[in-house]
Amino acid sequence: MTEQGQFRRVITNLTHGGHAILDSAEEAEKTAQSQESLSMRSTVVQESTDDAAHVGTTSFDYLFLDLAKKFPDNHLPIDDVPKVVKALLALGSAIVETPDEVRDPVLNSPIPPIYTYWGQFVDHDLTAATDRDLVISITDENPPPVPPDEVVRKLENLRIPSLNLDSVYGDGPFAPPVPGKDAVPYDGIKFRLGLLSPVPANVGALIPPVDDIQRDLPRKTDRTPLVGDTRNDENLVVAQLHVAFLRFHNAAVDWVRDHEPEFETDVEIFRRARDLTRWTYQWLSVHDYLHTVARPDVVDLVDTAEGNLLDLDRRGTYMPIEFSVAAFRFGHSMVRGAYDWNRNFGRPGDRLPVSTLDQLFQFTGKGGFAGTLTTLPSNWPAEWDRMVDKNSPFANRFARLIDTRLAPPLADLRNEGTDPSLPERIKKLLKHLAQRNLLRGYRLAAPTGQAVAEALEVEPLSRVELEEGSSDLVKDALESGGLFDTTPLWFYVLKEAEVRELGQRLGEVGSRIVAETIIGQIRRDPGSYVNRTSWSPAQGVLLPNGRPVRTIADFLRFAGVL
Repeated sequence: MTEQGQFRRVITNLTHGGHAILDSAEEAEKTAQSQESLSMRSTVVQESTDDAAHVGTTSFDYLFLDLAKKFPDNHLPIDDVPKVVKALLALGSAIVETPDEVRDPVLNSPIPPIYTYWGQFVDHDLTAATDRDLVISITDENPPPVPPDEVVRKLENLRIPSLNLDSVYGDGPFAPPVPGKDAVPYDGIKFRLGLLSPVPANVGALIPPVDDIQRDLPRKTDRTPLVGDTRNDENLVVAQLHVAFLRFHNAAVDWVRDHEPEFETDVEIFRRARDLTRWTYQWLSVHDYLHTVARPDVVDLVDTAEGNLLDLDRRGTYMPIEFSVAAFRFGHSMVRGAYDWNRNFGRPGDRLPVSTLDQLFQFTGKGGFAGTLTTLPSNWPAEWDRMVDKNSPFANRFARLIDTRLAPPLADLRNEGTDPSLPERIKKLLKHLAQRNLLRGYRLAAPTGQAVAEALEVEPLSRVELEEGSSDLVKDALESGGLFDTTPLWFYVLKEAEVRELGQRLGEVGSRIVAETIIGQIRRDPGSYVNRTSWSPAQGVLLPNGRPVRTIADFLRFAGVL
C-alpha cells in the first residue's frame, strides 16, 4: 500500500484470465466481514481519488443469483466428479483442432482480428489476479466444485470493473513514488513510451512511419513492461494495442491544449484528456465492439433498457462469474493460429507468409523477444490496416468463427506451464486453454447453459443443435459426462453462436450476458460517458479531417498508429 493507505494500481505477475483468491483464514474472515457492507465499500473505492484509477478490491458474484442459491441444481453433475472431470478434459481436447487439420477459409468470421484483442484488453481492464489455486489442485486430480457462497467469499478482483482504464493509468502522474514499487511512467502528464530496437535491414523492413520509433511499451532493462497490467504484454497484439492507448492519451493531451483553452493547468489538462480517452473507449466498446461481436438487436435492447441484470438485488460493485469464467471467453474461439501481421510477417513478405500465434507470444517481454534485445525489434510493430478492415479481400485478415473449434496453438500455450516446480499434469493443463476453461467453469460453479437460457426466457439448445456439426469425440465427451442436458456455459455460448448465428456473432444468451455486463458496469461508473449529459464522440477528440472517433479503426488513427 502507498503511504496514503492506497493499494498500488500496477498489476504484475498475473496469468491469463485469472482472479484473486484469498486462501488464509484471516483473509477469508476479512472478506466475509467486508461483504456485509459491500455497497459502502464499493462507493469508497470509486470515490477515493480523482487521479488514481482505483484502490482496494471488488467482488465476484453470480449474475443469476436464483440459480446459484439452488446449487447443485442448474449446475454440472457433482455425484461423480471424476467422471465429469474426465469428460470435460476430453471435451476440451476434442474442440481444439490438430495441426494437420486444414481449415476452410470460408470458416472465417466477418470480424477483423482487432476485435478479438480489443475484447482481451477489456477483459484485463475488468478483472485481475489469479484463481489458479482454487481451480487447479496440485494434490487432487478431481477436485469437486466449490459451492457458490464459498466462491464469492474467496474470489477478489483487483479491478474496479467499470472500463475506467485503470489498467492503463495506474496511479496517475501525480501520485508520490513508492520506493521499490514499479509505477506507470509518465513524462509530465503524458505517458512515456518504449523505443524499438533497431535490427539490420536484411532481417526485415522497417514498418512505416519509419522515423517513429516510440512503438513499444515502456520497459525495465529486464524487459518487464511498466504498465498498469503486465498481462497486456502476454502477446504482441494486445501489447501493441496497449501502446495505442498510451498514444491516444498523449494525442488527447495535445488536442485539449490546442482546442480547449478553458483547461489551463496540467492537472486540468490531464484529467480532461484522461476522461476523453476513457469515454471514447467506453463508447467504442458498446457501439463498435459489442455491435460487431454480439447481436446488435440484443445490444440495443440492453443499452436502451431502463434496468440491467447487474442491478438485481441492488448489490454493490461486482464482476459476474457467468461473464468472467464463461461467456466472455468466447474470444478464445476467434484466435487465429497465424496472422497477416506486417510486411515482414505477412503479405507480401518474401521471407515468411504470416506471423504465427507462437511468434506473437514470443515477441513480448515475457517471451524474450527471441534473443538478447530488451525492447521490440523494429521489424515487428503492427501494421494495423491488416487487422481492422471489415471489407478485406484476404481470408487471413479476419478472426475465426465464434464456434466450438479452437486453433491448434491454444492446446500448447508458449508462456504457460513453465514453472519447473509444478507436476507435469499441472503444466500440461495450464498450457491447454480449452481444458482449463472448462475446469474453471466447473470448479467455480458456473450454471449450465440450459439453466441460464431458461432464466433469460430463451429457448435452450436442443440435443440436435448440440450435436450439429460436432465430431464424434465431442459427442462422446458430452454423453459420457451427462453434459447434453447440463452443458458447460462456455461451450454452450460457443455452440449457440455456431448453430444459431453461423459463428458470425454471439447468440442471444451469449449476447445478453456480455452486453448486460459491459453496459451495466459502464452505467455503474459515476464518471462514465453515459453519466455525462448527452456525451458522444462528437463532443470528444476529432480526427485531422474533423470527423469524430466512431470506430476502433478511428481510435488507432487518432493514436497515430494506423
